[in-house]
Amino acid sequence: MLSWDDEAKPAQQPRTPHMPQPQLQPAFGNPLNDAALNPALVSRDAPVDTTRRVNAADKRIINGHTDVNQLVPFKYKWAWDKYLAGCANHWMPQEINMQRDIELWKNPNGLTDDERRLVKRNLGFFVTADSLAANNIVLGTYRHITAPECRQYLLRQAFEEAIHTHAYQYIVESLGLDEAEIFNAYHEVESIRDKDEFLIPFIDTLTNPEFKTGTVETDQALLKSLIVFACIMEGLFFYVGFTQILALGRQNKMMGAAEQYQYILRDESMHCNFGIDLINTVKMENPHLWTPEFREEIKSLFLRAVELEYRYAEDTMPRGVLGLNATMFKGYLRFIANRRAQQIGLDPLFAQEENPFPWMSEMIDLKKERNFFETRVIEYQTGGALSWE
Repeated sequence: MLSWDDEAKPAQQPRTPHMPQPQLQPAFGNPLNDAALNPALVSRDAPVDTTRRVNAADKRIINGHTDVNQLVPFKYKWAWDKYLAGCANHWMPQEINMQRDIELWKNPNGLTDDERRLVKRNLGFFVTADSLAANNIVLGTYRHITAPECRQYLLRQAFEEAIHTHAYQYIVESLGLDEAEIFNAYHEVESIRDKDEFLIPFIDTLTNPEFKTGTVETDQALLKSLIVFACIMEGLFFYVGFTQILALGRQNKMMGAAEQYQYILRDESMHCNFGIDLINTVKMENPHLWTPEFREEIKSLFLRAVELEYRYAEDTMPRGVLGLNATMFKGYLRFIANRRAQQIGLDPLFAQEENPFPWMSEMIDLKKERNFFETRVIEYQTGGALSWE
C-alpha cells in the first residue's frame, strides 16, 4: 500500500504465463452457489467441489473457485488489516459539536457570499456522491469479488459511505439549509451533474444483473470500474471539496464541518489505498487484461476527470476565496492524477507538478497528529491500537 509521499512503483507482474480462465455460468439449486454470492463459482468445463477445505493459494480476487463463505485461510492479509483499521476508526457525525458553525452561518457577517456559495456547492456534490459509491459497492463490485477477506473490507467500506452521507446530512440540517436544493444539486448544478454522469455508466455496468466476469471484455470492464472509483472518484473527485472545507477550518471557520471532513478524509484515504491494492492484485493475477489499448483508455479517463474536477473548482470558486483560486487547483489536480496513475503502474500524465497545498499532504498522510482546530488528539478509536506508520 502506497501512502501519499511514498515512491510510486508499477505493480509487479507474475512470472508465470497466464492460464486462460474457463468460461463461467451461474449455479442453480444450491443457495451457497448462487451467482449473487459468487458469480464465478462454477465452471462450464468441470464441476467444482465447493465442500472441500479452502487452500489459500487457490483464492483469486476475481473469477475465484473457492468457497466465498470461508474467510480463512487468508491470502490477502492486507485486505483484512485494512478492515481491522477501519473498524478501529469508527466514528459518528453527531459526536461533533456544530454549535459554532450554526452561529457563524446565521451571522450575516460571519461568512462572505463566496464562502457560502462554496459551502453549499460543496455539500451539493458530497450529499449524493457517497450514496453513489455505496450503491456501486453493494449492488455491483461486491458481487464480482471472489476473495472473502476483500469482501469483508467492502462491507466495512459500504458502512463508512453511509456514515459519510449521514455526516453531510447532519451538516445540512444543522445549518438549516434548503435540503431540496442541496440534495438535488447533482441534477441542477452543471459542474456537479457532469461529474456524476461521468461515474454513472461504470455503476450501471456492474449493477446490471446480466453482467458476469469470466471473459477478457467483462474482466476489463470490472477492472476499469475499480480504477474509476478508487483512483478517480475517491482519489481525485473528492479533493477540491476536501481542500475547500479544510481551508475554512484552518481559518477558524466552519470548524465542526471541517472536523467531520477530516474524519471522512481519513476514511476515504484508506478506501483509495484499498482500491489501489485491489487493482494491482487483479493486474498481477490477470496480466493479460493490462493491454496497451486498455492503458490508453485509462489515461483518457484520468484526463477527462481532471478536466471535470477543474471545472467544478471554477464553479465553486468563481473568484478567489480563502487564499485559494481555481487556477491553483489545476496544478493540484494534475499532481494528484500523476500520483494515482503511478500507483497503478502508469506513467505520469503531466509534466512535473508540485503540490500547491503541502498542508493537505500532511492531512492525507493521516498520521497521528494533533488536530489543528483544537487541542484534543484525533484518535476516535473504539478499541485496539492503530498505527498509521
